[in-house]
Amino acid sequence: EILEAALAGGAKTVDGETAFKLHDTFGFPLDLTADVCRERGVTVDEAGFDAAMKRQREQARSKAKFKVAQGLTYEGAATSFEGYEHTARDAAKVTAIYVDGTPVQRASAGDDVVVIVLDATPFYAESGGQVGDTGELRNATTRVVIDDTVKVQAAVHGHQGRIVEGELAVGDVVNAKIDADKRAKTVRNHSATHLMHKALREVLGAHVQ
Repeated sequence: EILEAALAGGAKTVDGETAFKLHDTFGFPLDLTADVCRERGVTVDEAGFDAAMKRQREQARSKAKFKVAQGLTYEGAATSFEGYEHTARDAAKVTAIYVDGTPVQRASAGDDVVVIVLDATPFYAESGGQVGDTGELRNATTRVVIDDTVKVQAAVHGHQGRIVEGELAVGDVVNAKIDADKRAKTVRNHSATHLMHKALREVLGAHVQ
């Protein structure tokens, strides 16, 4: 029925999203879909299927990272947040590292589900409805791409991302720099959301949440 709907109107190609839905929802493998279509003189948008598959993997990876940052055990000092005054912080000390949710003393390039705690940071951690900052941690030999910042504890910021160069150990010092342009856009959108919420409550009533 799904294929029939996709081919309604004499279409000669099954789009990648439909092929992916057949695979993801109903367990219909791409090669079988292609066989059925071939019998009807129809092609399958395999590039579109691959794009949908990649998107799903990225979403799953993002969800996995979000879960990793929750419930981590941390007993060190609180993070000094300097992000209201600065977008970068030199010589921040690494106080904890987690790989796939497990505390470690060292992580290296290729570790892509990493949470790093610093003694001081300009990275805003997600709270109050505003998403966390993205950016980079760097020193002479190491580069870490930060995809999100979350609160490991109320006053402890977890920098969540991927080590793309070198290695990082507890006690190392890094320069932390946020994506300032993205922060500015995030702040504007967050403020606009609050203004919209207030307007809706005034017009429609206090039940609006």
